[in-house]
Amino acid sequence: MKRSTRVALSIIGVLALLAALGFGGAYFLYSRNFVTTDNAQIDGDKIQVNAPTTGTLVNWRVTQGTQVKKDEVLGRIESSGSGAQPQRVIKSPGNGTVAINNGIEGSFVNGGTQLATAYDFSKIFATARIDETDVGDVRVGALVDIDVDAFPDAKVLGVVQEIQGAAADQFSLFPESNSTGNFQKVTQVIPVKIALLNTDGAAVSPGMNITVHIHKQQ
Repeated sequence: MKRSTRVALSIIGVLALLAALGFGGAYFLYSRNFVTTDNAQIDGDKIQVNAPTTGTLVNWRVTQGTQVKKDEVLGRIESSGSGAQPQRVIKSPGNGTVAINNGIEGSFVNGGTQLATAYDFSKIFATARIDETDVGDVRVGALVDIDVDAFPDAKVLGVVQEIQGAAADQFSLFPESNSTGNFQKVTQVIPVKIALLNTDGAAVSPGMNITVHIHKQQ
């Protein structure tokens, strides 16, 4: 190998090492200041509209984006049977805007079937699921920088409102056993509720995926 080639390779190696050190240092400084997770979504208090009984859905007045008010009649369930066919009204349990509409006019539904989901868009928030090993660095009142996947240029700001006292129920609360019979510890996540202070004009809505950067207490 020529001497000039060895020198060039050495320079490239040094530059690669310096880049790696710089990246590692930047990541270390960043991790000292923030708790970050992409296991997070825009959320809100759901207003579930369910079928009050089994029968045929009739007079269904709901579409996605429909604004509903508490106790407003949204449709009826016509019970099947001989003779007269009594109807049960379907009322909205609260005020909100319909985000999910599952109701189909004329379809047969069972009692309790979810027909629509609405949210009060003036009261939406974010839910982040923080590893139990990091939750000790999260404080109520801490500022949060939020990246919304659907609006990458929006600078959304929030504040930690609540740290729940139990692990998220979609994760196992007990260690799993492997094929040898030994238990394997599973890192749990703790739900953290984040109030939105400013959405930077982005039309964020429940279900959108986000990444949160929670400022650590200095």
